[in-house]
Amino acid sequence: MSEAAEPLARFLWLPPGARPKIRLPRTQERIFLLLGLSLLFGGYDLNIYGLALPQIQAALHIPEDMAGPTVSLFRLAAFPALLLAMSADVFGRRRLLLFTVFGEAIFTVATSFAQDYAQFVWLQVFARLFGYCEELLCVVVIVEEIDAAVRGWANGILGAIYSFGAGIASIAFAAVNFLPYRWRALYFIGGGMLLILASYRRLLPETGRFENRRKEIEELGSKWRGMTDALSHLVHDYPGRLVAVCAMLFSFGFAIGPATVLMSKYLQQTHHYAPLQVTVLYICGGLISVAGNIAAGRLSDRLGRKRVVFTTAALSGVFYAVFFSGIGGWVLPLSWIVAVFGYLASDALMAGYAVEIFPTAYRATVSGIRYCVLYSGGAVGLALEGPLYNWLGAHGPAVSFALALMPLTLVAILFLPETAGKNLEEISVEV
Repeated sequence: MSEAAEPLARFLWLPPGARPKIRLPRTQERIFLLLGLSLLFGGYDLNIYGLALPQIQAALHIPEDMAGPTVSLFRLAAFPALLLAMSADVFGRRRLLLFTVFGEAIFTVATSFAQDYAQFVWLQVFARLFGYCEELLCVVVIVEEIDAAVRGWANGILGAIYSFGAGIASIAFAAVNFLPYRWRALYFIGGGMLLILASYRRLLPETGRFENRRKEIEELGSKWRGMTDALSHLVHDYPGRLVAVCAMLFSFGFAIGPATVLMSKYLQQTHHYAPLQVTVLYICGGLISVAGNIAAGRLSDRLGRKRVVFTTAALSGVFYAVFFSGIGGWVLPLSWIVAVFGYLASDALMAGYAVEIFPTAYRATVSGIRYCVLYSGGAVGLALEGPLYNWLGAHGPAVSFALALMPLTLVAILFLPETAGKNLEEISVEV
């Protein structure tokens, strides 16, 4: 059946105001559902550590000055995830997605059985290796398959779904003291749901743009040569864009990494929030952030990707600084809500933005580089948070120190091309 005759999608699973402004084929809706469910459970799994950090610390005897640096160890998984992502440019997006969802599920379930700190770290490194690769490939598929007029909307929806997964994790966290095996049950539930999803991911088709490249890849003869050629040509053909993207992502990860990981712990230990209070704040703020993510995606299609990414990143930096300043009362939850909205919206839009500005031949590789650079920045920020905590005596000032790098993110955004409303082939020449 031709694309013109294909039944149109209805997106009934989205609220009326969140649906696309143009009619899309039903195939694109199925892709959305499959990828969205992956990100839903990814948002759940990757937020458990930040939510249950005090409980995990107590069970595994993690020192206070290792709370942040532990996440920097997790994020080392971004480097092998880059190799997996590069292989998607020669083996295909679909094959790698099927592989990664199984890997993330197995190691997430295994995390619930960790007996000491070393086991916990290693299991989370492998879970995140597959989880990171799965998430970055979801972004690539959406960018390649969704109509140019609604790519910003699509990235906003993906970010909203990821946020909803984090909200589900916060709901489960409210019962952490009553669940059998406490925090371990949270990991077991998330991994189990991913295993169920894995059986449905076989319905995901390969992207049309990769299918168009398949013959060229076969002519190379060696898959390894295809991977190394893509990386070397990327550096040669688009050095300016690559440097600007890396500067944007590293500084953003460095500034925001400690803030996002330690905000639940900060609420519980500095402001004496109970787990239920943290959950209520996460749900209320999360709902606002989900709606804001969708609105930011739509605005990026209308006003331009650069303008909206710049604004939301600036909001996240300013209001996280207010949140960690030690201020209390009603300003504390309000600043958290605005900061989280800015962070989630800018993170989701940056993910698609970085991929949009490069050709199909490099897209999965660039998505892997994005993860490496973003999480390297976060890992450095989190690694420094421990010594800064020892020096300054509290997590709030230590996190605020890292946020001082946010202006570099904003400057780097100004050097990137606009992509809103343009076909991918207009933005960069296909190799």
